[in-house]
Amino acid sequence: MKIKKGDTVEVIAGDDRGKRGTVRRVLPKEGRVLVSGVNLVKKHQRRMPTGGRTQAQGGVIEFEAPIHISNVMLVCPTCKKPTRVVYDTSSGTRSRMCKRCRAMID
Repeated sequence: MKIKKGDTVEVIAGDDRGKRGTVRRVLPKEGRVLVSGVNLVKKHQRRMPTGGRTQAQGGVIEFEAPIHISNVMLVCPTCKKPTRVVYDTSSGTRSRMCKRCRAMID
């Protein structure tokens, strides 16, 4: 995958288009990423007993849902613009590089 945990990405499609956030989790089998502050959904949750002691909090909880990896684009740390990722293998190791400014990402 060209996007890793901790990368800054920008949403390029969907309701949250234009928002930027940090990747909190990558789900490679589903082809999705969890981005902080993006794709917020609300879930109505019932109060549940927890082992007979106290009740777990019920109500409407808001959380981030995973977004498809094709709807986000990596933001280059050097030029601060969304960019494609190319791989540089000239040094013998495979490292990510910004396609716009040719700066090393990691």
